[in-house]
Amino acid sequence: MLGILSAGIAPGLALLSYFYLKDEYDSEPISFVLRTFMYGALLVFPIMFIQHVLETEHLLSSHLVDAFLSTGLLEEFFKWFILFYVVYQHVEFDEPFDGIVYGVAVSLGFATVENIFYLIANGIQHAMARALLPVSSHALFGVIMGFYIGKAKFTEGNKAKWVTLSLFLPVVLHGSYDFILLSLEHWLYIIFPFMIFLWWLGLRKVKKAKILSANHLKKQYAIHETLHS
Repeated sequence: MLGILSAGIAPGLALLSYFYLKDEYDSEPISFVLRTFMYGALLVFPIMFIQHVLETEHLLSSHLVDAFLSTGLLEEFFKWFILFYVVYQHVEFDEPFDGIVYGVAVSLGFATVENIFYLIANGIQHAMARALLPVSSHALFGVIMGFYIGKAKFTEGNKAKWVTLSLFLPVVLHGSYDFILLSLEHWLYIIFPFMIFLWWLGLRKVKKAKILSANHLKKQYAIHETLHS
């Protein structure tokens, strides 16, 4: 059991550490990052209940509905809800890159508990595949969600556009990921190019968020200097 717990937790913590250390300007308090991670972990239980109800009531009429409604929309909406209604207004969310840190934290909290349950049910032999596919994909959905949440908070003008994208794009990407796994016979040939695309997109958002944070901090510094000159 200890081996399963270790194998279930390790990928999530490794990926969280990776993206946390990408924040070069003003590292977030570990206590609040871990609290956000725990919020994500707790989301597993209401989501599993709703998915169970959808399945037992035969409301999932096709792989398309299952992938985009029961998984993509349901899981990403709950994660987005935590990010937007709990983290967005928090005093520690003070630069654009922070959106990525907290987006990854809530996503990996969810992915880690889900991963532990899967390994308990199906065996530790699946640990490597789970780390490479579901856990890392959740992290990347969190990167994309967090990037647009950060852009919404620190960009002047039409914030609704960025908030909408922060939910819409992860839902579409997550739904596409699950649809590949559920519906395609030779899914292995599609999922790895899809994961390469996800990593490319996620790391591109990381790079852009760093630039946004650098510009934001320069602006804050200039305002501070003006006020104290």
